[in-house]
Amino acid sequence: MASWAKWVARARLLKAEAVALALAARDPRTPFVAKLVVLAIVAYAVSPIDLIPDFIPILGYLDELVLLPIAISFAIRMIPAQVMDEARARAPQASKRAKWIAIVGATVIVAIWVFVLWLVGTV
Repeated sequence: MASWAKWVARARLLKAEAVALALAARDPRTPFVAKLVVLAIVAYAVSPIDLIPDFIPILGYLDELVLLPIAISFAIRMIPAQVMDEARARAPQASKRAKWIAIVGATVIVAIWVFVLWLVGTV
């Protein structure tokens, strides 16, 4: 059971880091390349298309459990430490709005995929 508590704690930490990362990406001091990396991570995280499809037992969730945390860690290293520290301080207040932002972001990504599939179907 202690193992489960550890996973839950890590998931909460990862969620807080993701909110801080989103805030840091909006900061003008963040390098453009880091902003692109954060955008790619968010797009992949909310996209219904995965590198490894979720219906494959065990391996299907490998990207969410391993690849996304590695990508988030990489993106955090690309952002200046002062910007990340300030973003982490603002993250608890912003996490209340983050749920709605995630819903809107996921809707936009799904709409893009539906549009692409529609284009492919009409060609």
